[in-house]
Amino acid sequence: MRYGMSKVRFLSAERFHRLAKEGVWVVLGQIIATVGSLIGVRLFTGLLTPASFGELALGMTVATLVNQILFGPLSNGITRFYAPAMEQNDLSGYLKAVRRLVLFAIVMVLPVVMIVVIGVLLARRAEWIAIVMAALAFAIVSGCNSILNGIQNAARQRAVVALHQGMEPWLRFLAAAGLLLSFGATSTAAMIGYAVGAMLVLGSQYLFFQKIVPKNATWTTAERGWNSQICKYSWPFASWGVFYWAQSSSDRWALEFYGTTKDVGLYAVLFQLGYYPMSMATGMAVQLLAPIFYQRAGDASDGQRNANVSRLTSRLTCLALGGTGAAFIVALLLHTQIFKVFVAKEYRSASYLLPWMLLAGGIYATGQIIALNLMSQMKPHLMITAKIVTALLGVIFNFAGAYWFGIEGVVLANILFSVLYSLWMVTLQIQKSDRG
Repeated sequence: MRYGMSKVRFLSAERFHRLAKEGVWVVLGQIIATVGSLIGVRLFTGLLTPASFGELALGMTVATLVNQILFGPLSNGITRFYAPAMEQNDLSGYLKAVRRLVLFAIVMVLPVVMIVVIGVLLARRAEWIAIVMAALAFAIVSGCNSILNGIQNAARQRAVVALHQGMEPWLRFLAAAGLLLSFGATSTAAMIGYAVGAMLVLGSQYLFFQKIVPKNATWTTAERGWNSQICKYSWPFASWGVFYWAQSSSDRWALEFYGTTKDVGLYAVLFQLGYYPMSMATGMAVQLLAPIFYQRAGDASDGQRNANVSRLTSRLTCLALGGTGAAFIVALLLHTQIFKVFVAKEYRSASYLLPWMLLAGGIYATGQIIALNLMSQMKPHLMITAKIVTALLGVIFNFAGAYWFGIEGVVLANILFSVLYSLWMVTLQIQKSDRG
């Protein structure tokens, strides 16, 4: 009996030590990435005018579209099925399916290119074609990075993930800054720099990824339905992807339509310093726990394993809300000082809105944590209605807010959207628990 209890304590201690070690790598990678992003914002606001920074933010919405409808959904499905593939000892078949799906996604970018270019020409903004093409190149490369990163995270190669997460924003901003200084401070040069930085990261990602591929993989063994399983799991993400893209991009386009490109630049800085860090902070916990949740849930057929994941999700949700409240108070007291450190003088008039952007980002990130539980239990389809309806309402909020109150209205729209989304995720979680 004593031997059995000692063995349990040893396994618990060993598991805690491993989790703590992985946690250190996750936190380290996210801290380096966050610092790189903040320094990048300071660098860019010194090199680009608010109007040029606004053009860059608008160009990034094109990259976001490709991510939301193609690479993002695939990344979720590919990451989710790594653990089942390992349990069934069919990693080579799984990787064969991954390669096929990634190539399909790259080919599918071509119709997106045609649609976006036609839209730009119809809008009589031919000068935007160059930045659109650079944004699409960036989208493809960063999408491949995301997929490789997801597999390595699922394999719990935390040091490798931390390395690339940390280096990505640094390489992206440094490459862009180099092009801005060499060829002029334009949004197109900055976007090309983003793509170059992402390519450098992809090269490193591929070298490390080779360690995951089995040395005896033949690539001719028929996979056990991984292609169809990944697609079946991923399609709900694609179904709401275009709607989420509309919501996440409409804030910038609403300000462009009812205001000026300078307003878009001011708002983009608010987003980078407020919404983005909260997403990153919660993302650390999600990145650490997602592969653990997936491993514990397995193929989601065991009710006890699912209940265990739900309990962990509830604790993490409470921590996220607490962290959001603390960050809001700090920003409320120090928003002026934060803007003096991280942005150029031309952007500081918007500093008073920083606490509210932090609040919006934290609340939305909390909803994403709850969504992780549904994803762990192979139930992303339950979120389709919630994702689409809240995204459409978010678009309405953004345009109404921009029309009536400008930047302040768009920030308020973000808060309303985040609260609505998170409450709906809570409702879905409760309903799922009641069904057992």
